[in-house]
Amino acid sequence: MDEKNIFDVLVIGGGPAGMMAAGRAAECGARVGLIEKNKSLGKKLLLTGGGRCNLTNHKLNTRKFLEKFKEHGKFLFSAFSQYGVKETLIFFHARKLETKTEEGGRVFPLNDKASSVFDVLGKYMQEGRVTVFSGNPVKKMFRNGNTITSVRLKDGKEMYARAIILATGGKSHPETGSTGDGFLWLEELGHTVIPPKPSLVPLAIKEKWVKSMQGVVLSDIKISALQNGEKRMTKKGNILFTHFGVSGPTILNMSGEIGELLKYGEVILSIDMFPSHGHGDLNKKIQEVLKKENNKKIKNVIGALIPVASFEPIVLSRSGIDPDKFCHSVTREERLALIAFLKNIPMHVEKLLGVEKSIVTSGGVPLTEVDSKTMRSRLFSNLYFAGDILNIDRPSGGYSLQLCWTTGYVAGTSACEFGEKIIDFPDCLNR
Repeated sequence: MDEKNIFDVLVIGGGPAGMMAAGRAAECGARVGLIEKNKSLGKKLLLTGGGRCNLTNHKLNTRKFLEKFKEHGKFLFSAFSQYGVKETLIFFHARKLETKTEEGGRVFPLNDKASSVFDVLGKYMQEGRVTVFSGNPVKKMFRNGNTITSVRLKDGKEMYARAIILATGGKSHPETGSTGDGFLWLEELGHTVIPPKPSLVPLAIKEKWVKSMQGVVLSDIKISALQNGEKRMTKKGNILFTHFGVSGPTILNMSGEIGELLKYGEVILSIDMFPSHGHGDLNKKIQEVLKKENNKKIKNVIGALIPVASFEPIVLSRSGIDPDKFCHSVTREERLALIAFLKNIPMHVEKLLGVEKSIVTSGGVPLTEVDSKTMRSRLFSNLYFAGDILNIDRPSGGYSLQLCWTTGYVAGTSACEFGEKIIDFPDCLNR
């Protein structure tokens, strides 16, 4: 057994949860190795938030924060009591990362660069002298009873550790390396794995006009999901148009429930551009604009109502109004049609995009098989979990990365403490 391949704690997965876990275990005094299948660490981290990195959500009250995790919040309470939003902000601020808080409590680096978050984690691991093995993925994990004895890499090398932390992620953005490898190993070992499925995922829309809106963001609108003429859910926020349909935080947070509704029939999204205006108030506002600009063509004044220029011709077309019509000639029926469209812009959902386009996937290790206080497996005495490999649903808005920081910290701390209890390797490793 080569001593260079023996560690107190071995972390598998070099994403945000794995980097935090490795850094924390090293900070606690463990000799730590980290294995990453890619040639470099943090590929998905550098993509988060469109490259800006929404690193947490500024809800310092743990109970309020965990309400966003619904039924999984109770499981996470112990972990967040050890390391929550407050501790995360202290961690990054102490390492000279300045942050800012935006709409909905979303916290970003002040410089809008995900690379600055990555740099903090990289330095954290360097301080603890974490040994990184990159570009050489794990191919198999070995067990002896309820102990993980070793892992074998692609090149045939075997690595040994007193404690193993699995932080291989889910199956979202497989181009970053999240291809579900950890799930396969766990099933071979005897763990249950709930099949992953898209959780926070954009929607494909049937209407052709949506594609012409690519890149456009509508802010402070109301979005309702209708089925069989009934409103099934409503949220306020923003929507981002894409080449295939719609995305953005509000849509992502609705996608899970919309996916369930699609199982039972057609789903229509209804956009209310003016949620703070009733039909009567909006009618009055439009009349004022038309009267003030009565000698101008409607296409030249609709911008006073519509905040996005590229949306103006679509609004007029869908309302049945000739864009060259003068304001003084717009009929009452046309005005009412305009109001009806602005208060109820329909979009028929074609489908949810697949796992490969999902921001987050649900599924993974069921929480019944994990100790909530330590993130340790209930089946294996020296196996710990961190990050997306756990079956925990959460919304968009900084909650996913905070889950990584919290579970990574707790797993790193617990794995180190476990290693300290063992003076020598088990007999099964002395071969």
